[in-house]
Amino acid sequence: MFRIGLGHDTHRLGPGDTLVIGGVRIPHDRAAIGHSDADVLLHAITDALLGAAALGDIGQMFPDTAPENRGRDSADMLRRAADAVAAAGWRLVNLDCVIFAQRPKILPHRAAIRRRIAETLGVDEAAVWLKAKTGEGVGPIGEERAIAAECVALVERA
Repeated sequence: MFRIGLGHDTHRLGPGDTLVIGGVRIPHDRAAIGHSDADVLLHAITDALLGAAALGDIGQMFPDTAPENRGRDSADMLRRAADAVAAAGWRLVNLDCVIFAQRPKILPHRAAIRRRIAETLGVDEAAVWLKAKTGEGVGPIGEERAIAAECVALVERA
């Protein structure tokens, strides 16, 4: 038996010097603003996994009203969500993810991001794919006021 989950996340961009994307710190002249470390990609993956297993969503599991989630490492949230998915009897088959950002270019960082996500989830790197799209200078993404990510997760009964 297979199931699919869809995850999405968006964060505003503000002053800063680093973006955290997929657990990788990328030097940049903007930073994502959020309650945790604002890793838009890991948040989308977490939601996709939880959705595939019908276990709620990231806001339910890690509410932004909880003080312990302030500045929290998104990789920790992803690991905990993946553990819950496994405990519910599901195994990750693959992820297909998209980053929406005008800048920075993701291609130079793609291998490191895929490797970090695979390590976090304990899966083969071939099970994680990532691509990026710009906003073509239009809207919050294109005007560099926001960054977003979407992810589809395929799981199967363990």
